[in-house]
Amino acid sequence: MLVLGIESSCDETAAALVEDGRRILSSVVASQVKIHSSFGGVVPELASREHIDNIVIVVDQCLTEASKKWSDLDAIAVTRGPGLVGALLVGLTYAKGLAFSLGLPFLGVNHLEGHIYSIFLDHPQAELPALSLVVSGGHTNLYLFEGPGHYELLAKTRDDAAGEAFDKLAKKLELGYPGGPVIDRLARLGNPEAIKFTLPKISDQSLDFSFSGLKTAALRYIESAGIAPVTPDALQEPEKLSPQLLDLVASYQNAAIAQLVDRLRKARELRSIRSIQISGGVSCNRQLRHVMTQVFEEEGCPVYFPRPALTTDNAAMIAAAAYHRLLAGSSDPWTLSADPNLALSVNRDQSLQ
Repeated sequence: MLVLGIESSCDETAAALVEDGRRILSSVVASQVKIHSSFGGVVPELASREHIDNIVIVVDQCLTEASKKWSDLDAIAVTRGPGLVGALLVGLTYAKGLAFSLGLPFLGVNHLEGHIYSIFLDHPQAELPALSLVVSGGHTNLYLFEGPGHYELLAKTRDDAAGEAFDKLAKKLELGYPGGPVIDRLARLGNPEAIKFTLPKISDQSLDFSFSGLKTAALRYIESAGIAPVTPDALQEPEKLSPQLLDLVASYQNAAIAQLVDRLRKARELRSIRSIQISGGVSCNRQLRHVMTQVFEEEGCPVYFPRPALTTDNAAMIAAAAYHRLLAGSSDPWTLSADPNLALSVNRDQSLQ
């Protein structure tokens, strides 16, 4: 079964062809990072315009790279939320038009479910039930994942997402956008134990995450230590940056990862699971991968990550998530709308609708 996936939830226009939910025949991504970097974050109106300009080109290139024709497709899947509403509408409208004209099933996919299924594109053997942590610039959610359509939200962030916390520190220090990859590189040059950031305490004893306190503590440290923003030229030789700045970045990243580890450990005590699965943009962080693997595999629990190319927004994960609904004979009506706040919730009777 060949599924064309389309993703346009934020600042990347993507298309992919995936066979039987696992084999990627082609995957094309048009990134908008250079366009938004000067603003320090994504500008929704600009993102929507870029999607309009890119989507036909990206889909055509996707078919060309896989040497496939429209008649080879069995279904079309697209992200319907969560995300930027204007950006979502571009992909959703285009996907509907294609599916209608080709007489194919059309499926709207939850972006978070796509990240969860990115794991299985590389690790089809990943054991269930699992603790599935989706950690990105917009989301930090922890699910108990038991199978297609069976998700239980165990924890979410109460303020900033982990990736957003990295972006805000990077913006304050003028390290560039997106902040996560820069912080990942610079943290290797600093001492992660230099500054003792405390783990947040949630008053109701829930497993929820919170990164606003970490961000505030870092801003106070920057002011008290007199750490100046970085110039573009200085970033070309990061080993020459001030030790205080490098220690701050390393300690900040260390504290963010420590919180993720802490919540996963607590969740393991509450649920019987066979693996831990971590996806989303922040899952590409090298220190995160090292620490999670070391901590949990020593405790006998395998940890799975998608390959780096599948950690950021891509369409292969959207096609993979749609495949299981197609097997169950499910599709969506033409009246399906974009939902910028779409939640991923439990549906134990059938695949996620």
